Amino acid sequence: MTDPANRDLMHQAQEEYRRAHDFDRRDPLFGLSKNDLSGPRLSRRTVMRLMAAAGTLTLAQVVAACAAPAAAPSGSTQSGEAAAPTTATGGELVAGWAGVAEIQTLDPAQINQVLQFQIASNVLSGLTHIDPSLTGQGDLAVDWNVSDDGLEWTFNLREGVTWHDGAPFSADDVVFTYNRSKDPAQSIHSAVIANILDCQKVDDLTVKLVLEAPQASLLTKTLERSSGRAMTIVSQKAIEELGLEQYGLTPVGTGPFRVTEHQLGQGVVIERFENYYDPERPKLDKVTFIPIPEPEPLAAAIEAGDIQLIGGNAPAAELIDRFLANPELVVSEVTGPGFQAIFINPWREPMMVTDFNKPLDELKAENGFKVRLALAKAFDRDTFIERALFGRGRPGFGTVNPAMGFFFDTTINEKSEQRFELEVAQQLLADAGFPGGEGFPTLKLLTTPPGRRAGEVIANMYQENLGITVELDIKDFTVLIEDGNSMNYDLMALGSGGDYDPDDALVDWMQTSSKFNGPNRDTDTMPFGFFSDAEVDALTDEQRTLADPEERRALVQQANQITSDKVAAIFTHHPTDILVYRTEVTFPDESRIPGLVDLDRTTISS
Repeated sequence: MTDPANRDLMHQAQEEYRRAHDFDRRDPLFGLSKNDLSGPRLSRRTVMRLMAAAGTLTLAQVVAACAAPAAAPSGSTQSGEAAAPTTATGGELVAGWAGVAEIQTLDPAQINQVLQFQIASNVLSGLTHIDPSLTGQGDLAVDWNVSDDGLEWTFNLREGVTWHDGAPFSADDVVFTYNRSKDPAQSIHSAVIANILDCQKVDDLTVKLVLEAPQASLLTKTLERSSGRAMTIVSQKAIEELGLEQYGLTPVGTGPFRVTEHQLGQGVVIERFENYYDPERPKLDKVTFIPIPEPEPLAAAIEAGDIQLIGGNAPAAELIDRFLANPELVVSEVTGPGFQAIFINPWREPMMVTDFNKPLDELKAENGFKVRLALAKAFDRDTFIERALFGRGRPGFGTVNPAMGFFFDTTINEKSEQRFELEVAQQLLADAGFPGGEGFPTLKLLTTPPGRRAGEVIANMYQENLGITVELDIKDFTVLIEDGNSMNYDLMALGSGGDYDPDDALVDWMQTSSKFNGPNRDTDTMPFGFFSDAEVDALTDEQRTLADPEERRALVQQANQITSDKVAAIFTHHPTDILVYRTEVTFPDESRIPGLVDLDRTTISS
């Protein structure tokens, strides 16, 4: 940065980053008073301190916070110099949802895909929401107070809020949501609220949460309306009247839009909720979400103006430069909080490993593990990112991503057993009985239509580097998830987004009981899913209880290192978060939250 304004911005960001980490780690409230923690809106300083204490604050996030709202989102680029369109309240927006043929559910208790909660965030509310400037703010909570020990949080709820069906919102809805979400039989996100011991109704507009231990990420993760999901508030009345299946299609919320149509395979329609608590929002009258699984039809649709915005899964990498060259399109690129990987089925030959609970040296003596490690060490991440992603990504060696701040181990690429060492990989494969790939069976890589190019690069890499054949098994994303959950694959390309806390990385993916770890498998023939390690389970459970961020970081990095070394998956990269829309759309900086597509402030020119 040579521009004086940019130098001043970086200096300000560095100073705020330093101050955010200047606190007494022996204080269970991480150096914040209860006044600092009370609502209705946390200051940027407080949110940065909370994120620093939780270990999730990065300098890039602080730069973006200091630049907002005057500057464009950090990393944003816009093709062309088209004049800004004249915006107006109202209008209809058509959004293409990339890489998927249908939106299966909008019930937050069952949402397991970013592309689902991107839509649900426009329909349902939480006690809190967070914006790109890292400022925590109330959603259904107008303000809150915290006890001196940080274990009791009292939330005052908005008065006069109604559900989309006209029923009044009250504390009973918060209590119902908590009781439903803490039950793993009803919610796949029960682990998110494990630290909340009780949710108590004080009166119709007041609730109290009782915690087992102080939690820095409570407001910005657990209670946040989108990525947290366990405490995304749902209507007991609507669930009972509609039934679970229909509620998943047309949930009744208190958010800025209401669902008016949802047919599997045909998309979702939401319309402005006239009685939303903020009379200035939403701006749009109607939004139609159209699933478009194939890359080329997606590109043709936005270039022709048939759709005005792309959400859902990331657009295929080969389309981005094409979009950037189009003066009618805006391409916003920011640091993505997630990971991507190639998962290896440990119950199939020749990669079989029936017990990961052994020292690494013992595992290395087993042929099945030799094959897994050979596949991992023959994967050239730099080449893959350049060829498959056109340089948009960062080499990955675990589920913990750079957006998680100091939890992210910047040296793991140097010490991971998965680091690229081609000659070692070739020797491992030979030692397992397949010299030069001779006699090695053809493997199928399960991937989606947008993942075709990446899959072809992977297949070519393994043919060139190990002499083995990988064929693509291309299926719609929802079918891929079904096969993944039942462990019906050899190799599977899959990953995660919207992950800002180690719980997202470890609890959701790497524990034996993780919600994505083959939950629908045949447990008689497969005692665990794609990975199971007792030490990782224990470290993950322990890190969640620690108040000291440095102690927590040590356990997180230890667990992440084990999953990398024992090849829980071939971790490929950390992706870039990309949002594409036409120039007639005004998508304000205030709404540019990585991983989300909040449309309540979006406008479109007539």
